[in-house]
Formats: sequence, C-alpha cells, structure tokens
Amino acid sequence: MTNFAQLGLKPEILKALDKKGYTTPSPIQASAIPPVLEGKDILAAAQTGTGKTAGFVLPIIHQLSGAPSQRNPRALIITPTRELAAQILDNIKLYSEFLSLKSMVAFGGVNIRPQIKALASGVDILVATPGRLLDLIEQGACKLSSVETLVLDEADRMLDMGFIRDIRKVVKLVPKKRQNLLFSATFSKEIRSVSEEFLNNPTIVEVAVQNATADKVKQLAYRCDNTAKTKALIQLFSDHELSQVIIFTRTKHGANRLSKNLEEAGIKSAAIHGNKSQGARTRALSDFKSQNIKALVATDIAARGIDIASLPFVVNFELPNIPEDYVHRIGRTARAGKEGTAISLVSNDERPFFSSIQKLTGNKIPLEDIDGFIPENWPDRAPTEKEVMKAAEQRKQEARKGRSGGGGGGGGNRRSGGGGRSERGGNSDRRNTRRR
Repeated sequence: MTNFAQLGLKPEILKALDKKGYTTPSPIQASAIPPVLEGKDILAAAQTGTGKTAGFVLPIIHQLSGAPSQRNPRALIITPTRELAAQILDNIKLYSEFLSLKSMVAFGGVNIRPQIKALASGVDILVATPGRLLDLIEQGACKLSSVETLVLDEADRMLDMGFIRDIRKVVKLVPKKRQNLLFSATFSKEIRSVSEEFLNNPTIVEVAVQNATADKVKQLAYRCDNTAKTKALIQLFSDHELSQVIIFTRTKHGANRLSKNLEEAGIKSAAIHGNKSQGARTRALSDFKSQNIKALVATDIAARGIDIASLPFVVNFELPNIPEDYVHRIGRTARAGKEGTAISLVSNDERPFFSSIQKLTGNKIPLEDIDGFIPENWPDRAPTEKEVMKAAEQRKQEARKGRSGGGGGGGGNRRSGGGGRSERGGNSDRRNTRRR
C-alpha cells in the first residue's frame, strides 16, 4: 500500500489527510482499514506510536459520513484514560474536518453538565472512558441503541485498570448486531479471552513483534542506590543535556516528591497522575508540549495516551513491576522514525525486575555507573531464576492487594499506583473508577 487513496477512503477524508501532509499509511493502518471498511470485526495488536488511532478513526468516519445523523451515537470508542480519549477526539476532528459529523469526548474529573448538553444536541461519534460513560447512561443522558461500531482501544490497559465489569455492562446496552474493533498492545491470554467474548470471527491484525522495543530507542541503564536516585537524576540532566523528558515513577506520591525536588534543583517540571484534577493534567501537558517545562513526572496510567511527536528522552526513575510496562514506557520516544533515548536507574532491589525486562524484550542492556553514584554492596552475580520468580510472585501478591482495596502502601502496586486512593478505583470504590 503506497498511499491513502488506494484504501478507497472518501475524497473529503483524503483532503484532510493531504492538508496535514499524510500520504502513506503506516503498517497498522494499511492492515486494519480495509477489513474495517468491509464491516468485519478486528482484533489488532500494535505498539504505541504506530498510528493505530487512525487505523480505526478513518474507516469509521468513512462509514458514518454516508448516512444521516441521528441523536444517539452511531460509533462508540471506549478508552481507559482522559488523555487518550482527548487525543482520539483530536484525531476525529482532524480527519473529519470536511465532513458534517458531530463528535465529542466524555471523561471524569470535569463537570458532567456540558457533556449532557452536548449529547442532547446529537452526536455521531462518542469517545468515552468507562466510568463517565456509565454515569451518563444512568442519568438518562446517553442511549446506545444506535451504536453501529464499538471500539475498545488500549484494551490491555483497561483490563489492568479493572474496567472489565464496566465494559460488560456497556456491551449489554449496545445492539447485538454491530461491528467490534479491539485494539491492544499485546495478544495476552486475557485479551484473547475478551476477544472471544465480544468479537465475532475477527480478522487478526498484528504488525509489530510482541513486546519488541523500538529499533531507534537507545537504551541505557545505570546502577544506583535508592537513596541517591534523585541526585543521580539531576546529574544526568547535565551529563546528557536532558530536555523534554518524561520520567516514570511507580507511585503518585513519588511523582509529586520527585517533581518538587527537580523544581528545587532549578529544573522546571510537573507531575501528572490520577489524583491530579483534569485541569492540572491538561495544563501540565500543555506546558510540556510547549517546552515551558523540561520534565513531566508521570505514573504509568496517567502517561497512557500522552502523544508527543518528537519526545527525545524517557527516564525510568523506578523500574515498573510488570516488564511489559517497560515496553510501553520507552515507546513514548523514537516515534515516527525519529531517534530517542531511554534511561533506567536500577537499584539493587530492582535487579529482578531488570532481569525480567531483558528476558521479555530479548535485549541485553549493560548496567553502567554514574561518577559519584556507584552503589555499595552490589552483588557481583545476576539474580537467579529463583529470585526472579520470587519477585514475580511478590508482584502478583501486590496486585491482589490492589484488587481488594488493600494496596495503599507506597511499595509499587501496579494497580493502585501506591499510596492513597487507587488510580483505577477498585470495586470497593466504583465512583473513583468512574471518574477516569
């Protein structure tokens, strides 16, 4: 496939693409768009930064533009986070510029009344997070009886965040006869199970090697004691001339603390996580994109959906508990053929996580030292398989605590983000889940 015109998209869509200088579809777009246009269900796996959003947005607006608008949504796109929902809406508006389609986004953390008003005036495409969508349905503001296409985007992350029950409730409210599109970063067992539950004889689309890291990402790793990480990071800002960098922490409190420490060191930064208001998150992202701040300190969940075209650096201040999250993190950089650098600070207690990451990705990342920050009592040997398995079991136990609402400590619970209120909310606090 050499250009978008060969896909059979309408002239108005091609005009919008041409206006933005887009002529050649990415592999995921070339593979996904034709079966969607044919009305087939699809199960698609693609890493972040591959252009997958256009892979479902373009054929959806192509299909909807040929039929009269209705009051209720004809296409429903469900996605896990506010930032990703807003990003998808931006894509829809961009590609439908020369078409008379109404689209809107609905997510928590903001006043629900404007969303109710927008739905009352009629909408063709609704992009929503699961919790706010159910709130709107319960208030009688949103009916799904006219949905022709249902999209589950970032399905793997929605499962991680505990949204499966909400998704099942939504699916019961849409017509049985519909087109289903499921996009995920990986084809895990859980994703395949969900696809069997929701999809009808789907076309499989997979364009990237599962769990592969971007070819153009230069990956660096440094040994560092936990107590010295902040000072070491500040040193790296000087050594590597870091600018416009996303820094990942495992907890929300850790993100706040690190952002404050960077500010005190003269490095403009902001934290972004689930406890931040939508206004604060939007301002932080805007300041980061305009390069008014150098560093955006983020948790994994909050960073999902952040789209920076030319992000040069990613730093793992703390390694993720789940090795697949490392792939998602460093996928923020080296997009669209550009180069990028991913830096990880590895403490002694994180060595099993580091081994799991290397095993998953198949990359041997050498551990180096930062002058002045060489850790004490660092073992000469690599972690044994038993130690790696023990760390993995500890991660599972932490995840179970998070599901039961007990993972409030600051120790790197993937689901809760550690400390305080869970980012996904948990079954014990459904309202928190809904305000995503």
